[in-house]
Amino acid sequence: MKPRIYIDGQAGTTGLSIRERLAGREDLELLSIEESRRKDPDARRELLSAADVAILCLPDAASREAVELAEGAPTRFLDASTAHRVAEGWVYGLPELAPGQRDAIRAARRVANPGCYPTGVLLLLRPLLDSGVLGPDAPICIHALSGYSGGGRQMIERWESSAMGLTALPFEAPYALDREHKHIAETTRYSGLAAPPAFVPAVGPFYAGMRTEIPLHRALLGETGSAARVAEVLAERYRGEPFVRVELIEKASSDERAFDPERLNGTNRVDLAVIGNPLGHVLLIALLDNLGKGAAGAAVQNLNLMLGFDERLGLDPTLDARAA
Repeated sequence: MKPRIYIDGQAGTTGLSIRERLAGREDLELLSIEESRRKDPDARRELLSAADVAILCLPDAASREAVELAEGAPTRFLDASTAHRVAEGWVYGLPELAPGQRDAIRAARRVANPGCYPTGVLLLLRPLLDSGVLGPDAPICIHALSGYSGGGRQMIERWESSAMGLTALPFEAPYALDREHKHIAETTRYSGLAAPPAFVPAVGPFYAGMRTEIPLHRALLGETGSAARVAEVLAERYRGEPFVRVELIEKASSDERAFDPERLNGTNRVDLAVIGNPLGHVLLIALLDNLGKGAAGAAVQNLNLMLGFDERLGLDPTLDARAA
């Protein structure tokens, strides 16, 4: 019997992206709800309880409600919202985070999909803290640029409004500068940092794509720290990972498109770059699709793991072509 999958919130940005990635999968049965009953608690309870895995693409409060609606059912949950990322009893759904994380996801009944910004940040920082290249007290500053789809429907409508004219902006727009960003809690917990990092998110005039930059002052790296050492630690951690690539850039390119935030759109990849500076500073850069590895792609990868499938299914065109 095929595993039954229900996407609660399939009309939203992430839900639609997940459904697109699962379309055509003959190894799954996708359950659907009538549009007129999309917000009917009884209809949702029925489908949530009937699913082997329910993928929640909802606002935080609605995600918590969905879990309560299916109380007592054997349903496993994969939550794409912020609601459960640091909650007790939930496994953080970033397979590459640390040794053992992939196995924890496979066995979990409740998995919290990572946020798009934390995905790049954690893949850059966690190995450096685990190895001692950075200490837990390191003062970390992060600048991250995302396509406007990262803010969901409201941000998409605002940026695509002809009255606002934001897609014609010749620059990025920082936001959420006056509050603690919703991704800070998971970033702090899963990086191993002792204190929250300084985080400056920004939105660019493009639909999807993401670039995260973390500058490391030479004083943070100690006497043995260097760009080569940082790249070595990252390369060792992600050796054999299907979706993570690491590159040491000893001479930065003058090509303005070298770190195009849209470069990996449509993929589940993350490219990590380590760039040295003659003064001893190091710049870390992560590129990913905020709707791919930063959201829907990550959800499909986690779903595959939870079901005991090859985690690359539906995400690696080469593998999919061989399977066909």
